[in-house]
Amino acid sequence: MTSLHADEAFLGHYQLSHDPFAPRVPGFKFFPAQRKPVLGQLHHLARYSQLLLVVTGPLGSGKTLLRQALVASTNKQSVQSVVVSARGAGDAAGVLRQVAQALDVANAEPTAILKQVVQLGLTGQEVYLLVDDAEQLDESALEALLALAAGTPEGRPHVFLFGEASLIADLEQLSGEQELFHVIELQPYEEEETREYLAQRLEGAGQGIELFSAQQISDIHESSDGWPGTINQVARDAMIEAMIASRSAVKRPKMGFTMPKKHVLAISAVVVVAVAAAWLIPGRSKAPTAPGAPTEQAQLPLGKPTTNGAPAVEFAGSGQPTNLPMVGQPVMRGPLAEEAGAISEGDDGVPVEGSSATPPTVTTVAPPPGATASPAPVPAAKPTPAPTQVATAKPTPAPVVKPTPAPAAKPAPVAKPAEKPVTVAKAAAGSGWYGSQPAKNYVVQILGTSSEANAQAFVKEQGGEYRYFKKVLNGKPLYVITYGSFPSRAAADSAIKALPAKVQAGKPWPRTVASVQQELATTR
Repeated sequence: MTSLHADEAFLGHYQLSHDPFAPRVPGFKFFPAQRKPVLGQLHHLARYSQLLLVVTGPLGSGKTLLRQALVASTNKQSVQSVVVSARGAGDAAGVLRQVAQALDVANAEPTAILKQVVQLGLTGQEVYLLVDDAEQLDESALEALLALAAGTPEGRPHVFLFGEASLIADLEQLSGEQELFHVIELQPYEEEETREYLAQRLEGAGQGIELFSAQQISDIHESSDGWPGTINQVARDAMIEAMIASRSAVKRPKMGFTMPKKHVLAISAVVVVAVAAAWLIPGRSKAPTAPGAPTEQAQLPLGKPTTNGAPAVEFAGSGQPTNLPMVGQPVMRGPLAEEAGAISEGDDGVPVEGSSATPPTVTTVAPPPGATASPAPVPAAKPTPAPTQVATAKPTPAPVVKPTPAPAAKPAPVAKPAEKPVTVAKAAAGSGWYGSQPAKNYVVQILGTSSEANAQAFVKEQGGEYRYFKKVLNGKPLYVITYGSFPSRAAADSAIKALPAKVQAGKPWPRTVASVQQELATTR
């Protein structure tokens, strides 16, 4: 799989608008935890300090992101920012050449550059000189930059170096006893800051922190030591591993043809019904009839005409089973299949074999095609069997057929599904509560579970201000439990500290009601 296809699979699996852990993501806002105070400190020192400013931290500590934020947050009308990379051009000539080119200076010398800085100062513009990968600067480049930072009485640029801690030793060796630079060391994130950083990255890509469990967040923080660049890599690797694991679980090895279990059960049920039907259908055999009466074994469809043009059916009382093709004509009714030996009526109202009122052999004439079958036998003037036997047999089965137990057995399974609307009503009520809260309020998210029964049990056990709502994550329902409604984030943080230790173990965190309402709207 190519890198492009792998990225597409990753984004599609988690329904992301872009890779949330890429080095540069669209619309990413500067993370306001520990880095925002550092950004303010840099602006303050640039205005009031005469020293060269050094920002240090290991690889992946966020130095480049901080440099980007510093450039983006300056006033473009009053500050001209010159960004220089020491990678591949770490000597004095390489650095000064980049600075002179950015300031439109023909001579790449410190004196010529300082004159241009003074000229820009007269027009109301300051110069910020920012150097990335400053640990790769050699001694000559550091000396040139210290000279630029010292400037002249008329003006000087504000020089910022962003590099690893090894840079400090080189600067100390050049400075000697003089105070020529000021160092700001970046600090790693705490675990809660790691959670907030992950949440901000995921929300920017269209998802939420729910993609990670509390244990996964702890593992990511521990593996990355709290450095944002490493957090990005570890978090992305964790998501890719989970994606591969979920896809591998779906793909099972094919060992020949295997029929699904539900199909096997359905076929078994059909076979059982067919065997029961064959067993319960009364047998038929040839039996002598009244003299002159046509005797034929009953075969469906009833297409063989008698002498008067109407098909005749004979019901014999012997115990031999009859092979009746079940095509185009119903053979028996439900009561006959459900209770063997019960007296039932056939499709034309004639008592079927097994009734005490039925003589061994009864011959009747079927009604013409299109006629509606009636409970009374069709007048049979031409057939020889005595009509009194048919008339006598008719009233006997009528009261026996009606009290068959089949109707009484059917209502039982119909009443069971009545419990489901209760669950739906609870979920709807919770959703309505979230919709009635001010969007600027905060709730405390406790946990998420794929089982609504577990969510209901947790809410019932805790009681009070615990509620849950349903959302859809990766095509599957997720039931998110929240606590309370608070007018500010500070109030929500205070409420978290007062929660029981068992609840706090799940690392609850505050989120806005607006984000919940948005998820509910998407779920609908």
